Amino acid sequence: MGFLVCGLLYFLPSFIGHRKQAFVGIFLVNLFLGWTFIGWIVALIWACTAEEQPRYYAVAGYGPSQARFCSRCGAASQGVGAFCWHCGAHV
Repeated sequence: MGFLVCGLLYFLPSFIGHRKQAFVGIFLVNLFLGWTFIGWIVALIWACTAEEQPRYYAVAGYGPSQARFCSRCGAASQGVGAFCWHCGAHV
């Protein structure tokens, strides 16, 4: 039990910085220099001050081969058929 608690405290900077842009650097400093108290403090400060990774979101939409836009009304069709479903013009 004590070994587990010591391991969690040793890797505390890595746990704090797991969603940061510099996570690999924080982890490596923590792993190789964390046994020195100064290395552990450096990793902890770096983990607390590093910027978070930007979150990317996927937006569902029409792919380049699927979407066809009507030249008359501008409505997007699903790429099937030769006529616009909205205004009936030839696509």
